[in-house]
Amino acid sequence: MEILAKRLRLLRKEKNLSQAEVAKALRLSTNGYQRYELNERDMTAPMLVEVAKYYRVSADYLLGLSDLR
Repeated sequence: MEILAKRLRLLRKEKNLSQAEVAKALRLSTNGYQRYELNERDMTAPMLVEVAKYYRVSADYLLGLSDLR
């Protein structure tokens, strides 16, 4: 999902984090997280929840269903 990939990149850059830092916090490999940002991998529902909690945004925002964080 392209909007998810774009918003993951945006949120990470806003917080001045590296992909490796985010991956470690989410207990993923750096390559695994990179694939989410490159829209090469679909995110599972449980991972979507973890990412939303990590960035303190709604899942709807991540999925492009809302522009409200």
